[in-house]
Amino acid sequence: MFDPKIILAATDLTRRSAAVLDRAAQLARAHGARIALVHAIEPRVPRLKLGQKADPLRKANATLEAQRASYPDLEITCHVAREKPETLVPRLARELNADLIVLGLHLPRRVLDTLRLTNLERITQATGCPVLIAHTHDVAPYRRILGAITFAPASAQALRVAARLAPDAEMHAIHALQLPLSAKLPSTDLMSTTEMTEAELLRDAFLALDGLPADLHLPEIVPGGVHEVLQFRIEELQPDLVVIGSYSGRHPENLGNYARDLMRAPPTDMLVAKPE
Repeated sequence: MFDPKIILAATDLTRRSAAVLDRAAQLARAHGARIALVHAIEPRVPRLKLGQKADPLRKANATLEAQRASYPDLEITCHVAREKPETLVPRLARELNADLIVLGLHLPRRVLDTLRLTNLERITQATGCPVLIAHTHDVAPYRRILGAITFAPASAQALRVAARLAPDAEMHAIHALQLPLSAKLPSTDLMSTTEMTEAELLRDAFLALDGLPADLHLPEIVPGGVHEVLQFRIEELQPDLVVIGSYSGRHPENLGNYARDLMRAPPTDMLVAKPE
């Protein structure tokens, strides 16, 4: 059973990570966990400059120590290194046996983001523990959770983890059913299509999996594209946490295209989990 006792909170010390430590602290208090506060200073080719600049390692350490002092009731260790974040964070997560990684939003790079994975995606793919993207300013316990599910094991694990992180939250889930063109004709009864019948059978098998939240509402099966279905439900439900499995279809450990799209611009805090 998922029980977070070591939370790794990674910050880039910008506004994108402003909610990371607050959310990690809220979860640490709720679960009696320790926090490892991490900052990566990407190695750069040294350039000759006039004047003496402050040592970035010392400056980052001082900043993290000041942040740690704001939480005297928690056990927090600080870790700063000259290393790429996509290697430092997974390495520390393994060395410290972290149960959960909390990250902020990634820095958008319009050209590079279309050509390669973001640091956030690389970190998520390189680690086995769940990843929480925390960027909303309200760090009260989550009240309403929405799972974007595929009926795969990763989706089940995402719901299990979310239920442990927020045991008092409402638990909802939705599955976007993509239909062939023939099923979209005006005369077609969507509820009696082969695709809908198969999806309902998959849902039944999914609900029989061990450890799913007991108070999970019956997952909805809604015909339509993943983006439009989820956006519609988010606007209607107003969840404060969206959860999703990492399943890509071919490689269960990798991020699927939709998970990657959602991580780059999450509508609210977002949890990504891999199969147990």
